[in-house]
Amino acid sequence: MSLAIDKENYLLHKLHSLTGIIPVGYYMVQHLVLNSFTIAGPEKFNAVIGFFESMPKFFLLTLEVCAIWLPLVFHAVYGVFIVSRAKPNYFGSVYGWSQNLMYTLQRWTGIFLFLFLIVHVVTTTGAKYLKGSASVIEFDAWYTKLTSLHYIWLIFYMAGVAAASYHLAYGLWNFGIRWGITVSDKAQNTMQRFALGFFIVVTLIGWGALGGFLIHGNHTTPAESTSGQAQVSRTHSQLLATR
Repeated sequence: MSLAIDKENYLLHKLHSLTGIIPVGYYMVQHLVLNSFTIAGPEKFNAVIGFFESMPKFFLLTLEVCAIWLPLVFHAVYGVFIVSRAKPNYFGSVYGWSQNLMYTLQRWTGIFLFLFLIVHVVTTTGAKYLKGSASVIEFDAWYTKLTSLHYIWLIFYMAGVAAASYHLAYGLWNFGIRWGITVSDKAQNTMQRFALGFFIVVTLIGWGALGGFLIHGNHTTPAESTSGQAQVSRTHSQLLATR
């Protein structure tokens, strides 16, 4: 029985590591890249939303459930189980190695992301399906959300992006070891440097996406501007006619 349990844990750990990269990690990176369309303006960002919403509803829902939510739920729940048994040995320990710090931060970011993703999913995808409209995840709704409550939501999402980027970057380093890809010390050190660069780049992409909402917030499209000018002209003409 003990051998069976050990084998099962070994396989679950391998599966946990794999799902953290594919599909969860891949989805996270492409999600942030597509969100960075905010830098190009509201129309470009809303066009991305429109593309996915134009898909048949059953296909989009099946894609979300099978390719995103089920792997993510497994990775998150089993990750919490791993954290519950973890024994960080960096702070207050003589083992002050960078790998031990990475391990400790991985566990902390995992717990934060577990809570962060619950809030994020409920207030975005959950709200979209509950309302039956994608307007709750379009540009104007995001701008209003991020700038409300004295920018607390913005700070929350900046922390979430940084935590997710670090969690994935460390996951890449750990994946290489767990799957026997980076065996030597040299290979692991090279992967560690790559993971650091990956963390910085992905974080900047995510923060850039958030910055796009602020840069183009309270925008007025050319059509709205023309409509507004026409309304002013009509009002002015009416005032002159009553004199």
